[in-house]
Amino acid sequence: VQLVESGGGLVQAGGSLRLSCVSSERIYGWYALSWYRQAPGQQRTLVAQLRPSGGTIYPDSVEGKFTISKDNAGTGTTWYLQINNLTPTDTGVYHCAGTTSRGTHWGPGTKVNVGS
Repeated sequence: VQLVESGGGLVQAGGSLRLSCVSSERIYGWYALSWYRQAPGQQRTLVAQLRPSGGTIYPDSVEGKFTISKDNAGTGTTWYLQINNLTPTDTGVYHCAGTTSRGTHWGPGTKVNVGS
């Protein structure tokens, strides 16, 4: 399974972005569909996660600003990250990840750069 992110770019503070993650094939039996952010010089951290029940997990730092969702159309598995009211602290490379019993598949990332 290969994942590809899109939707990143340069945006002014206060703006919004929607990131997309598309898998090369349907991910069956997934435990979690996630988004991680790696800010410059920092480790990769979880910013949003979707569970099969529909439940979502967000760290306190992004609660209310980030929204993860999934699209059930198409032959692959697609999920999104809506980011509102962007600030420079949201700058980084955003990676999507799909977790199954066989492990976690990662995308190469899409870069988000928020200007002040």
